[in-house]
Amino acid sequence: MTHASSRIKALRSVSLQVPDLTLALKFFHDVWNLYSVSQIDGKVFLAGSGNDAFLISLCERPGPAKVVDVTLRAHDLKNLDEIKASLPENNGKLLKDTHPVNEPGLGQAITVCDADGRIFKIIHGDQPRAFDPALESNEKLKDIPIRLAHTVLNSDKVDDSQKFMENVFDFCLSDRTKIMAFMRCNDDHHSIAFGDTDNNALNHIAFLMPDLESVMRGGGRLKDNGYPIAWGPGRHGPGNNAFNYFVGPFDLVVEYTSEVQQIDDSYKARYPKDWQWPAGRTDHWGISAPPSDDLKRAQKLIGFINQ
Repeated sequence: MTHASSRIKALRSVSLQVPDLTLALKFFHDVWNLYSVSQIDGKVFLAGSGNDAFLISLCERPGPAKVVDVTLRAHDLKNLDEIKASLPENNGKLLKDTHPVNEPGLGQAITVCDADGRIFKIIHGDQPRAFDPALESNEKLKDIPIRLAHTVLNSDKVDDSQKFMENVFDFCLSDRTKIMAFMRCNDDHHSIAFGDTDNNALNHIAFLMPDLESVMRGGGRLKDNGYPIAWGPGRHGPGNNAFNYFVGPFDLVVEYTSEVQQIDDSYKARYPKDWQWPAGRTDHWGISAPPSDDLKRAQKLIGFINQ
């Protein structure tokens, strides 16, 4: 399969600041099943079972939870310069020029933002995390997230947000529904999506699980720990992925997903007229209740640090 983006290889990680680091770690480590791999300069880094150095970083700050940045991995170091050059004509801003990264995996990075304050870190040269041989005999491995599947960001101007991703990062549109624009940089149906809303907050972060069984077992594990399924189980239209959504601490919306559709450049984007559910359905299976009011509330609350 061919890759959609000449500049971005994949979604790597999301960095968050939270008001209670102990509670956040209890959730992501003990309940969500990530590994604490390092602590540097007050930040804690958590990885999954894949080879990304980490998937989530957490630091403690007073006030509501915020997104520090969404990190994308570039194909080549020259892509950082291409991205910087494209910012002025696309209402973007360079927040931090090319610099060595002091975090697991290392590498070189730039930090940029779009006109609405969404912050992206673009990294190249980060080293994969060494696989722990002890995991091979760990029964828990089958229920550990592998990597990030996608991040959905709210937008009050989806067309502008889409153009920024296309012109700066060379993403392309996979599908457009009445409420969301799905964008890809590789064979995954989408790595970033924009939800049509009245703000520019984080909508949710999705973690790729090994299979459908692990998505379902995750639903039970979260429920046992006081985090009921807020939407699911179900199977999406665009992306065809199975899902369970939860509202975690600090109103952070997270998703377990699996079986994400793999596409290439021959895939033809479909539009709202092509994505219409029968009455009473919000997914392919039609067995789940609609998204909970708590989920819909939380999906608008966590902004970026400079919003």
